[in-house]
Amino acid sequence: MDNYLVMENITKVYDNGVMANDGVNFSAHKGEIHAICGENGAGKTTLMKMLFGIERPDEGQIYIKGKPVHLTSPLKAIEAGIGMVHQHFMLVPSLTVAENVILGIEPTKGLKFDMDKAVEMTEEVCKKYGFVIDPRALVQDLTVGVKQKVEIVKALVKGCEILILDEPTAVLTPQETAELFLQLKQLKEGGHTIIFISHKLNEVKELCDRVTVIRKGHTVGVYNVSDVTEADISRAMIGIDVELAITKEKAQPKEKVLDVSNLSIYNAIGKKVVKNVSFTVRSGEIVGIAGVEGNGQRPLIDAITGLHPYSEGSIKLLGEEVADKNIKELRKLGMVHVPEDRMTLGIAGDMSISENMIADKVDNKRYFKGALTNKNAVKEDTDNWIDEFAVLCKNGQQKVNALSGGNIQKVVVAREFTSYNRLLICDQPTRGIDVGASDFIRRRLVKMRDEGKAVLLVSADLGEVMALSDSLIVMYGGEIVAYFPDITNLTEDELGFYMLGVKKMSEKEIRGAYNG
Repeated sequence: MDNYLVMENITKVYDNGVMANDGVNFSAHKGEIHAICGENGAGKTTLMKMLFGIERPDEGQIYIKGKPVHLTSPLKAIEAGIGMVHQHFMLVPSLTVAENVILGIEPTKGLKFDMDKAVEMTEEVCKKYGFVIDPRALVQDLTVGVKQKVEIVKALVKGCEILILDEPTAVLTPQETAELFLQLKQLKEGGHTIIFISHKLNEVKELCDRVTVIRKGHTVGVYNVSDVTEADISRAMIGIDVELAITKEKAQPKEKVLDVSNLSIYNAIGKKVVKNVSFTVRSGEIVGIAGVEGNGQRPLIDAITGLHPYSEGSIKLLGEEVADKNIKELRKLGMVHVPEDRMTLGIAGDMSISENMIADKVDNKRYFKGALTNKNAVKEDTDNWIDEFAVLCKNGQQKVNALSGGNIQKVVVAREFTSYNRLLICDQPTRGIDVGASDFIRRRLVKMRDEGKAVLLVSADLGEVMALSDSLIVMYGGEIVAYFPDITNLTEDELGFYMLGVKKMSEKEIRGAYNG
């Protein structure tokens, strides 16, 4: 089968001197699903940005159907038949599905926008590829899984033949993931070429035909997926063997650290987004919260960490009401927080890596004595943390916003995990993180649990939340719809049904499990 897409000797060096790609080669056949795997900072995102016209290579050439193309903008990429579904969707919530789908190619009737034609164009593609979506529905009313379908339909309407998917299952339930895979296979059978970027190696094995592994800006191998194991791919990505399973002893929980009781939270327009939620987290245990995004997890965590007010119910940290404390006071009590939105809440982008790592330690006399900074101590400790948490950078003085998303996450985790902590609030701690770094963070969480820390884990990665949690809460529609004090026999499929609202425990069942 001839190569439909070829990226030959692609090199990209950023203005700060970081070489993201160094002579990378990548090719894909027509009608295949081809995975790209690599550690954070390996160069995957930069390579795909160049394919979609967001960045331009300093050296190398891109060919489609054997002809050289110059992709100087996303519009040029779309004209060349390339579409991209970003990890963070590019949709306008207040518009309908059809209006989002035809943005940029709006049909008109005379001088007016032709809504009926937009609906017809959307329905035609949905019918052709088996997508069940209401073209007149507002995007803001859709589930995450349906929003992703809208992104794919949007690319197909514009004539996409090569589809790039960046971490497409990060926020999907097992049922939504299975449905997506069926649709991707149908697109493949129709001759579309799909590039699948993922850190979930089990999904690469299940879905993809071939995988290209990139390490430190270089292509290290192209493999038929049927010929390699997950461990083989992991080894190629990071150069060492990684044990993909997390083993841990049975938890030995002790005193209550976090106590949430009858908590309700309202959003800015007065809608109740968390409804009468109660649970506890004790020292020496990991309590997981599972749920499709948008079901109350974010405002719940914001309230616990002092970022969102609440007026109904109670949140107590070590017996003290959270509502009466500011964030600095909560940190002094031992609460640390790895936020879901690392760019907005996790870092100060224009500050250095070292400055970000010690940003919460301004009261530590090792680093600060009055107005004076002990630069040697700061450098010594932050250099050690850069090594310990495997942050890929030039040095600690590099601006943190120059790093890849995964390495930024490592900086956040390094700061929080090295602070004084009794309670760790971890919201999507390994999202967008490569297998080696994910493994490190997960094992560190188990180690901290074994040291007597209390851990509250929110994760859309069901494999992660089930592997790490000692007990598990499921949220849907702002409520706790299931509570599992022991997840030994719980399956991902059963968990998915609760996450989708198909199944729900009664209040009596939840209270019984909670008090059991």
